[in-house]
Amino acid sequence: MMALLSCLKVNIETDRTATEYLVEQGAPNNKSLLSFFAINALELSAPASPVLLEHNAPAIPSGWLQLSGHPKSIAPAAHGSVRKRISDPDDAEVAAYRKLSVDSHASKVVPKFLGVHQLNGEHFIELQDLLNGFHDPNVMDIKIGFRTFSENEVSNTTLREDLYSKMVAIDPSAPTAEEHQQKAITKLRYMLFRENMSSSSEKGFRIEALKMRGSSPVTDMKKVKTGQEIQATISNFVNGRKSVVKDMTKRLKQMRTLIEKSEFFQRHQVVGSSIFIVYDDHKVGVWLIDFAKSLPLPEGVRVDHRRRWTVGNCEEGLLFGVDELIRTLEEVHRSLQQSPYPASKRGRR
Repeated sequence: MMALLSCLKVNIETDRTATEYLVEQGAPNNKSLLSFFAINALELSAPASPVLLEHNAPAIPSGWLQLSGHPKSIAPAAHGSVRKRISDPDDAEVAAYRKLSVDSHASKVVPKFLGVHQLNGEHFIELQDLLNGFHDPNVMDIKIGFRTFSENEVSNTTLREDLYSKMVAIDPSAPTAEEHQQKAITKLRYMLFRENMSSSSEKGFRIEALKMRGSSPVTDMKKVKTGQEIQATISNFVNGRKSVVKDMTKRLKQMRTLIEKSEFFQRHQVVGSSIFIVYDDHKVGVWLIDFAKSLPLPEGVRVDHRRRWTVGNCEEGLLFGVDELIRTLEEVHRSLQQSPYPASKRGRR
């Protein structure tokens, strides 16, 4: 049974930016990459979270995992499944998984839905443990889409001083002259600013977190933004193994086709979901996870999951992000083929 914890922290040993670091790296160097990034709150939901938060975990008497920022509780259940505590047996994520599980196309790209249970007055959703069957795997979580917030979250146009302060703390030059004068911004403005800090706005995906075998999780990756940075990070993640990249790309193309055919995805906006990638020395797995913000489309609204989002059109860029991720992996594969550095012989497939 893997240990669970609330959060991990490591000391930053350098003041260099992520861009400077990755540009300097000519060949894969997992330990250096992992030691550079700070570990912050990991905003993932089951079933990805346990392995990403398992390394050197202190024991928690209750057995539950709580993540700062968006607290959620998860724990291993029976062999091959995990349980996630939910507030209501009819919440949006449960409704989404019920529909996904009976969609002949969508059910092939998501974790298996194993039902909703009530224990000691609390409700839990039970899902396939995507790590089951893998031995000491490497894991990556990629947030997919242009936006990770729902339209309801940003419908309030009230000017907020707290969000202005947060923006200035991150980037003093970000506010406009008018915003500096008002010393306040709307939540929509802040959320778009946050998405623009990562690759989400341009590429429709961002690397959210990763964990390499034998190393601590890496979760402070939102500023890995440029194509060069993303490709360097993925090359590190696969440790130069072309076969892993090839299998990841093949699976993503299969998933794209299934999503395009799926009735569920034709009728829902899918906001804040992630591509969950896991591999070991023998196989590769890729799934779409996290449907807490997946909502039915309003009557008369249609999405193709590729168009740019404007308020009211419900587009989120899910398939645009998958397209871009596939193109990125193909570029990584080409780069590895041309690289003079061979993949590590340790655990080489």
